[in-house]
Amino acid sequence: MVSAAPALSRRHEAGAGSARGMLFTLLGEFVLPGDGGAWTSAVLAAFERLGVAEKATRQALMRTSNAGWLDAEKVGRRTRWLLTPAAKQLLTDGAKRIYEFGPADSWDGQWVLAQVRISEADRRARHVVRTRLAWAGFGSLGPGLWISPHVSRRQEAVKVLTDAGVTGDAHVFVAKRTGLSDVKEMVAAAWDLPEIEAEYEQFVAEFRAASIPSDVLLRQLELVHAWRRFPNLDPSLPRELLPARWTGLRAAELFADRHGRWCADARREWQRLNSLD
Repeated sequence: MVSAAPALSRRHEAGAGSARGMLFTLLGEFVLPGDGGAWTSAVLAAFERLGVAEKATRQALMRTSNAGWLDAEKVGRRTRWLLTPAAKQLLTDGAKRIYEFGPADSWDGQWVLAQVRISEADRRARHVVRTRLAWAGFGSLGPGLWISPHVSRRQEAVKVLTDAGVTGDAHVFVAKRTGLSDVKEMVAAAWDLPEIEAEYEQFVAEFRAASIPSDVLLRQLELVHAWRRFPNLDPSLPRELLPARWTGLRAAELFADRHGRWCADARREWQRLNSLD
């Protein structure tokens, strides 16, 4: 019997503020582009800079291994953690999503609409639909009506409705909007853009300084970990649907600039920590 692939919780996929959430950032940023392995001592040294206690770091490594993302290799009294094939695929897909994330450059004006009626008594189904469609970037125009400008996400909507067990009273459409009110008013009703804007402003304020940081490894980890949450927070609306001054554009440029500037030095420092010597 083929064993099921490990699953990553949505909290950790979005860069949860925990030792285990930060571990996935380190694995994707430094271990995946390297040789796929990390010594316990290197992870402990990196996490010490982040202010994470040794016990919490060791627990994060063990839990990540138990979940099927790392294999432990003993070399004498030392332990080397190796990415499993599932982890390599997960982190490769995650890196593509993180580094390519930003507003859609082109849009054909089509929308995905998901409409469903769920009994007030079926709290589980309502929770599944609400949380997972929001996670997929859908906005709500009212009870039971969800929209997205990304036609490619229609299968995600179908899967969510199927998993919730509500396909008997649900419909998914791909259509173009023909009126009547202003489209940006509709967008404002479907998504809390001011809240997302505030998150972007906080990111820009935190990483505005352009100088090379004294601890580039630490700063690179903080940068990537902070940016990881945006693909799950921001629906990545087409530019024509965004407010005139959208801080997300500046934040994306800032992330690309800082990451590019710091990457080589940060990876050299990681290689130093992760060397046998």
